[in-house]
Amino acid sequence: MSISSTIKSIQDIMRKDVGVDGDAQRIGQLVWMLFLKILDDREQEWELFDDDYRSPLPNSCRWRTWAANPEGITGDDLKSFIDSNLFPQLQNLHEYSTTPMAYVVRDVFTDAYNYMKSGQLIRQVVNKIQEGVDFNKAQERHEFGNLYEQLLRDLQSAGNAGEFYTPRPVTEFMVRMVDPKLDEKVMDPACGTGGFLTCTIEHKRKHYVKTPEDERTLQASVFGVEKKPLPHLLATTNLILHGIEVPSQIKHDNTLSRPLISWEPKERVDCIVANPPFGGMEEDGIETNFPAAFRTRETADLFLVLIMHLLKDGGRAAVVLPDGFLFGEGIKSRIKEKLLTECNLHTVVRLPNGVFNPYTGIKTNLLFFTKGTPTQHVWFYEHQYPAGYKSYSKTKPMRIEEFAAEQDWWGTEAEGFATRQEHEFAWKVSFDELKARNWNLDCKNPHVGEQVSHDPDELLRDYAERQDEISTLRDQLKALLAEALERRP
Repeated sequence: MSISSTIKSIQDIMRKDVGVDGDAQRIGQLVWMLFLKILDDREQEWELFDDDYRSPLPNSCRWRTWAANPEGITGDDLKSFIDSNLFPQLQNLHEYSTTPMAYVVRDVFTDAYNYMKSGQLIRQVVNKIQEGVDFNKAQERHEFGNLYEQLLRDLQSAGNAGEFYTPRPVTEFMVRMVDPKLDEKVMDPACGTGGFLTCTIEHKRKHYVKTPEDERTLQASVFGVEKKPLPHLLATTNLILHGIEVPSQIKHDNTLSRPLISWEPKERVDCIVANPPFGGMEEDGIETNFPAAFRTRETADLFLVLIMHLLKDGGRAAVVLPDGFLFGEGIKSRIKEKLLTECNLHTVVRLPNGVFNPYTGIKTNLLFFTKGTPTQHVWFYEHQYPAGYKSYSKTKPMRIEEFAAEQDWWGTEAEGFATRQEHEFAWKVSFDELKARNWNLDCKNPHVGEQVSHDPDELLRDYAERQDEISTLRDQLKALLAEALERRP
């Protein structure tokens, strides 16, 4: 049985369990089990090469002890063991072991949850995993990596869980253009399921890793932080799948909850690739971690201020931001002024509708900048749909090949992008013009006249998009009004 059919049959079993409600819970349940199986497979490998290897898990909690035997405990005994023994021990693992891997496992299980109510169905799932996944077989490992990508894509249709997943072509293009070198520290301060970090690992391995020493350098060069439990679990597992042996650099935390000035120079990084959550509101008090001029509860705005702060001089970033940031005023204008005066915002790639469907129809942009020198002019590039497309969908997703046009046009930063040419989808705007526009970066393509579409599908899509934007603004307004009312004497 292939791994994909194994996972499908597992999900079919879980649908019979009254405790599991919806895709997000199903995937959360599946992944903590897969995590323990993958860890056990890795431990078998480590034990083979190191006679002194000691597991960070108590023996009773190791997959081989409670799960591997298909005739092992089941029913109420298994359910009781998981809820009363396995989870409490793993959530307090630091009391048993102080190895880096013990802290990784503890962080993964701190907010993990056993949703399943039937011990018999749990045993069926465990047996399917045991017989269907062998992470020590190279071919299966590769197949499982691809399948894991599919699982993460499935999350996109699981309501709000979609915010954790950035389409693979977008992450790959951003990482390629930033081009992190072997020893450069790369960070994603809102890493979701770890897509940018796994792309970075693959990029470095493909271009820069030549020796075992290079691989050790790579292992220590990627860092991520994620505040939500499910994506943190997914990211940690994702990094193990991509050969990071002890992914202790994936922290379960909120990067915004630290005062900006508390980040020390030694914590600065060379590259940041990120898709910070947008449209969200941070909890009360988070904004006080930032200088007064940039205090807002809009998550994406705070993250951009943080990203600028965390970069070393000469550090490079690629960040996904919504259209609202480009034309927004007030605090958004002050953030953009900081961005253009302290960094070289050399490129904005404007993405078309539907890239993040079905999670959001809001139009998004990729901002590429380097810290330390002010912007002279910003290049804009309007990404085009492939021929015959009017939007993206599950059956017509975005593909990495679509970015070939941008890559051919890109040039090199060392030469000041001197080879770039204006054409029907590319144009540049000077710093002075942007300053005169009060830092409004929503610059329309000067080569295209106003086009009015009468295509009903397109009009309905535009209408749905406006409704999305109105709904987001309404939620933000409600939050602000509630806050104002709370502060009344």
